[in-house]
Amino acid sequence: MAGILFIISAPSGSGKSTLVSELRKQVSGVDFSISWTTRPPRGSEENGREYNFTTKEEFERMISERKFLEYAQVFGDHYYGTARQSLDDARRLGHDLLLDIDVQGAAQVRASLPEAVSMFVLPPTPKVLRTRLRNRMRAEGNVNEEELHRRLNEARKEIENYRNYSYILINDILDRAVAQLEAIVLSERYYRNAEPIAYRASRVLEVAAGCRLSNSRERLKPVLEAFGIEGGSGQQQLPFGEDLDDD
Repeated sequence: MAGILFIISAPSGSGKSTLVSELRKQVSGVDFSISWTTRPPRGSEENGREYNFTTKEEFERMISERKFLEYAQVFGDHYYGTARQSLDDARRLGHDLLLDIDVQGAAQVRASLPEAVSMFVLPPTPKVLRTRLRNRMRAEGNVNEEELHRRLNEARKEIENYRNYSYILINDILDRAVAQLEAIVLSERYYRNAEPIAYRASRVLEVAAGCRLSNSRERLKPVLEAFGIEGGSGQQQLPFGEDLDDD
């Protein structure tokens, strides 16, 4: 039986990678597509683990040979993309495939594969996001204030795309967000493939249903308000001002 294609997107620093890692520990049969990029490795990143690192020339050759399911040139600089081979391999094995891609790539995939299940992860507040990004930069040995500000502003723009996703996760408490992500995967398997849920089936379905965009308005409201995005209070704020600095 063909697996399900899951898309997960989030602003940088939302904890998405941790959620994906925990999901794969707890749910079998979920393959993860390692993206390709032309940017250099950061910190302890290794080729074939976080990304498949390649040259711009090789990436553009792969584009010309239509080897990407989606790709984008981010900030007019480096390329990022998902190889079609990942989906082909997962389908051959009957596994689900999880794509960790940005909002631009997700839109491309949804256009060509509308049956894909899309999930968006939000940080609970701008201050939490700032702290996570700063801690990541410290771990990489380079806290660049200009880069930090750019990522925070980009996060707000990405969050505005939340309406395009089927499910919403707010990553304020890790264990709860992991449980919600797991419930979404299991419930989609149940509805699409009639795959039984071994443990507390009704509760799993309820948790997943609560994460649907249509059922997330109240949970979303304070987050959107904090980021100054219409759909919260409707009032625009300056979410990344000096008062949010965690230093």
